[in-house]
Amino acid sequence: MNTRGLKSQLKDSVPVGELAPHAGPYGVHDTLRHGFSSVKSELLPSHPLEVLENGFQLNQNKMNFTTLRNIQGLHAPLKLQMEYKAVKQVQRLPFLISSNIALETLQGNDECIGFEDILNDPTQSEVMGEPHLMMEYQLGLL
Repeated sequence: MNTRGLKSQLKDSVPVGELAPHAGPYGVHDTLRHGFSSVKSELLPSHPLEVLENGFQLNQNKMNFTTLRNIQGLHAPLKLQMEYKAVKQVQRLPFLISSNIALETLQGNDECIGFEDILNDPTQSEVMGEPHLMMEYQLGLL
């Protein structure tokens, strides 16, 4: 059996970047920033409806853009996508909580009360940390 050929096939078929999705600068999982890793949770969803729920907003946007394109032409969905992209770029510093109210207003979700509005209290968030370290990490200095 040609073991050299098998080794090169395995090396070519399994990209190293996909093995550790939250890899640090040395290719090792960063447990302090991303928590403990579980191979099972990375491969399979915990419930069959989870996949549908994760893609719901994307499917809804595609359907709305298709309808808008059929009614008003190509310029309308392109203009909306451009506005979404511009609004997503505006963020607060990483140690401050950003509400993304402009994006919610554009998508029409500003008047809806959802699960995340009630059970996601920003005062109990675990993202608060040292501001200087968080900025250096975001800028790639660490």
